[in-house]
Amino acid sequence: MAELDDVIAAVTNSPAITAKRSIGLVSEVLGPSGWVEGPGDDGAALDVHGSTVIACGEALWPPFVRADPFGAGVAAVLTNVNDVAAMGGLPLGIVDTVVADEPTARTALEGMRYASQLYDVPIIGGHLTICDATPSISAFAVGSADALLSTTHVRPGQDLVVAACTEGSMRADFPFFPSFDERGQDLADDIRLLAEIAGKDLAVAAKDISMAGLVGSLAMLLEWGTFGADIALGDLPAPRDVPLARWCTCFPCYGFLLTCEPGQTGSCVHAFTSRGLSAARVGSIDATGVITLSADGLALPAFDLTAKQVTGLSRRED
Repeated sequence: MAELDDVIAAVTNSPAITAKRSIGLVSEVLGPSGWVEGPGDDGAALDVHGSTVIACGEALWPPFVRADPFGAGVAAVLTNVNDVAAMGGLPLGIVDTVVADEPTARTALEGMRYASQLYDVPIIGGHLTICDATPSISAFAVGSADALLSTTHVRPGQDLVVAACTEGSMRADFPFFPSFDERGQDLADDIRLLAEIAGKDLAVAAKDISMAGLVGSLAMLLEWGTFGADIALGDLPAPRDVPLARWCTCFPCYGFLLTCEPGQTGSCVHAFTSRGLSAARVGSIDATGVITLSADGLALPAFDLTAKQVTGLSRRED
């Protein structure tokens, strides 16, 4: 009971989830989108002469860049690689832009080089401005996909799977759970596993668990159709030494939400566990519009999409 209350309180008071609502400005200015071709999902899926190209981008939080330029450089690659993977794509390259003083820029680029080698994704270009202004980093990725994982494929009745690397330790100064030392070079193939799962139809939709945390990211996955879901906290893959309230509101180095047709769920889970990753069916998708968390026979609502949106992005009715 206490643990469930803690998780609900952490989700309700999460500034990272609240911050996602500002994304609605994009639709206010650009108008509704088709979602798949962007903006809307983790990346935009574009048809290029019969092939699917994934494009995405990320701007790093300036205070984070200032405080930890190496970590920000790593995150610039990590976030984009995860976004490509969540669309069922294979990452092909990273382009970055850096505006900073020379020492900060150098350290940030060293972080990008480290992550580029770790994930086996080349940095193929970008832009560098050396100045004394507030440092900023943005990065962009391009990938390819043979089969698409998309939020638009989510339907009631599908199973919800959570897959994550639960080896690592939480940063003390930032809600990030890195697994770089623990997984090492395995992370490169871990990321590419999503494309294999998509190609075998083991899952139909996915979203990486990012700054909005597990529940906030799930709300973003379900927002497109105002769907709901139940999560059994007892089934959730989680590190043993991290409070569940913190785990549900952090950004894991490797963490994904997937929806599967029930007949494929076991195979989807096995694809992760066979690599030594943690994965489990934690609930199912429904039409309520409410994300419910349950533990020890008690269920409480954590997010109600019928009452408020996460990003506020509007979609074009095709």
